[in-house]
Amino acid sequence: MPITNQQVAGHSFLRKMYDDSYFPDHVVDQGRAVLLRLCERIEAEQPSDLVILYGLTQAATEEFNLLDREFVAAGSGIETVAREWICDESCFVASAYGFADADAEELTVGRDW
Repeated sequence: MPITNQQVAGHSFLRKMYDDSYFPDHVVDQGRAVLLRLCERIEAEQPSDLVILYGLTQAATEEFNLLDREFVAAGSGIETVAREWICDESCFVASAYGFADADAEELTVGRDW
């Protein structure tokens, strides 16, 4: 399903991670895919409130929890800087879909990174 939100479609997800050689591109690609799937779900399900949005972002957070193993296996990891970048991307997604008042911590609640 192609992304219809033009702000999201033109966004370079996880650009800072791609620019940092500590993070292997093939694993960052998987993180980018998580965020794009989140956007697709938001577009398909059109959450009407923050509670529903948080449910969708929680699923993406769980995918990132699993992805951290891939980062570690590749000699990397989701550490402080990467965590902030991923959280920033979650905030961008929420704002792009009309949820500018979403709480950054709630968007990634349940993270173990």
